[in-house]
Amino acid sequence: MSCLRVEEIGITFGGLAAVSDVSFTVEPGEIMGLIGPNGAGKTTTLNLISGLYEADRGRVYLNDQDVTKKTAYERARLGLGRTFQTPHMLTRSTVSDNMKLGTDLADQMGFLKSFLGFKGHNFLDEVDGLMEIADLKVDWKADISSLAYGQLKRLEIVRGLLAHPKTLLIDEPAAGLNAKELEKSVALMRHAAREGVGIVLIEHKMDMIMNVCDHIVVLNFGKMIAHGTPDEVSADEAVIEAYLGRK
Repeated sequence: MSCLRVEEIGITFGGLAAVSDVSFTVEPGEIMGLIGPNGAGKTTTLNLISGLYEADRGRVYLNDQDVTKKTAYERARLGLGRTFQTPHMLTRSTVSDNMKLGTDLADQMGFLKSFLGFKGHNFLDEVDGLMEIADLKVDWKADISSLAYGQLKRLEIVRGLLAHPKTLLIDEPAAGLNAKELEKSVALMRHAAREGVGIVLIEHKMDMIMNVCDHIVVLNFGKMIAHGTPDEVSADEAVIEAYLGRK
């Protein structure tokens, strides 16, 4: 059973087709790259999958359940996680408050207990394990605004994993990170994949995409122009002309 299936989704803004007839499947434990030039429709595709935008056409399935008409919140409850290009944090709050928001949304009582500070040792052990993988050493009582950008980017992935998603959408995790921070972000994604999480990854760093992803979807002007393994995509003439370029 696939954790995510997208069938011919599309959306039009003001007569312009931002995404048109995009289809792909992500299996549990797979990392799928979503690449293309700026304006190709990558983030819009994630917005359609996560329910931030309502698709004009096509269907979205999570674990073979049709969620096309469900809200973003309902999709999150069904196991869909999301990070953003710019970290979305609960401002004027502590690191601890933000991490507690990462509790498994499939269990609303667990979420409430966690936010109120009643989560058990398993949650704390899980946080410690993920923070170690991410190489994050931060004061839980510190204001979230005191953290550096690279810390926030990794912390958002950690928080996303604490929700125990079946599918996690990650939008440009490498942007603004140095080499060591990027290495730790990759370690988090690989850990998630080993745990059976399906990942859709938007990224412009091609060395990262080629080394991390099991398969890749390439968009250009909102349409899918290629889909395959990293080797297949990197050799595709349409992808070379539209995005990768020639050396």
